[in-house]
Amino acid sequence: MTDRPSVLVVDDKENMRHLITRILGDAYQVRTAEDGGRALSLIQTQPFDVVVTDIRMPGADGFEVLKAVKQHAPTTEVILMTAYASVPKAVEAIKEGAYDYLPKPFDPDEASLVVARAVERKRLKEQAASLRRELEGIYSFQNIIGRSAPMRALYGLLERASQLDITVLITGETGTGKELVARAIHHDGPRKDRPFIAVNCGALPSELIESELFGHARGAFTGAVETKAGLFEAASGGTIFLDEIGELPLSVQVKLNRTLQDKEVRRVGDAVARCIDARVITATHRDLKAEVTAGRFREDLYYRLNVFPVHLPSLRERREDIPLLAMHFVQKAAKTYRQPVDGLEPDALRALTGYTWPGNVRQLENAIERAVAITTGSRVGPDALPPEVTGGQQGALPVDHLVKMPFREAVDLARDRASRDYLIALLREFGGNVTRAAERAGMERESLHRLLKRFGLRSDDFKESP
Repeated sequence: MTDRPSVLVVDDKENMRHLITRILGDAYQVRTAEDGGRALSLIQTQPFDVVVTDIRMPGADGFEVLKAVKQHAPTTEVILMTAYASVPKAVEAIKEGAYDYLPKPFDPDEASLVVARAVERKRLKEQAASLRRELEGIYSFQNIIGRSAPMRALYGLLERASQLDITVLITGETGTGKELVARAIHHDGPRKDRPFIAVNCGALPSELIESELFGHARGAFTGAVETKAGLFEAASGGTIFLDEIGELPLSVQVKLNRTLQDKEVRRVGDAVARCIDARVITATHRDLKAEVTAGRFREDLYYRLNVFPVHLPSLRERREDIPLLAMHFVQKAAKTYRQPVDGLEPDALRALTGYTWPGNVRQLENAIERAVAITTGSRVGPDALPPEVTGGQQGALPVDHLVKMPFREAVDLARDRASRDYLIALLREFGGNVTRAAERAGMERESLHRLLKRFGLRSDDFKESP
């Protein structure tokens, strides 16, 4: 058994079959067929990742081979070769489902690159096709989606947290889904039929936070025309989720600490203590230990909240989840906007997985929602994605984003961005001529091809149309 991609080469000329076999080398499993009839037999009996076939052959020609491949194995990519290359022929072949075409004679590097791109396209198509099956719940906890190792570890923590009536502190970067996780813990636990009250501590005016959380008595302050129960009382029997807990003023932190300790609240302006039965889940994107050191967060409250810590990984730490999440958001947005969109084009999927997503899952969802809204076909293409995702005019990296990363990761990100920008400028300078671009860059053509593939760039996209 081998995991090398399989390629079928079909040509009635033996020297051409040998040439292509040598070009593909040891990187592929190569089978050959001397005519279309033999190719049709092989296609029926074994799978291929790519079929490279001549157009003009005795018996079944390249178009018949293409048709047979698409009927029997729709995800297999087909590349047509012809010594009679023309734009109409190329258009006809692509309309019939061919991935690309090679005019004879062709450059060996060009042939190798086209086959490599076709193999990658097939892999992405199969990956996209499997996402819908995976979204059936195999890789999820409640409404949280992911199959990466960090997410599988997270699911184990959440399952334990949901069954233990324990205070949970959720940490992670902005946009990682802290409220979604809090809701998942609540809805998977014994309190699921009781209220879930979410409070964004950073969004409440400082003068109203205490009243909102703990309630107030009539006449407790100007404007308190009637007695009001606080959100802790409203969450009785259920869960109260305090998001952005690091934004609480120190004065309110004191009262919250006492509430958690005594399991009771005193409304503002009222001496009567009222027992509460609300599970507390908190979340923050701040480093609370650093906040304690800086004197902005009470140490006793920190330890009372940090009973069961749960850290959410950033999206760049679980890149393999991006396709699954993207497909989920496509389905969600298509339903919301009643759009007939049911998937992602391979090039769009490649762009999504190659981007760093500083805004994490929230940014990904917003990008997909916009893309679905403006897509006119059945699949989201790269042109529907934001320019920063596809590499268009990204601009300088914001310092406030870089400082949130470890040094090595920030340097790698900056280097990758600069490398991609350089390659784009280089290809524009030489109109997609890889040979001249490689000379300017001071590297071998093969090395430049590998870089272009890594950054999802195609030299053809920079060539002037005939």
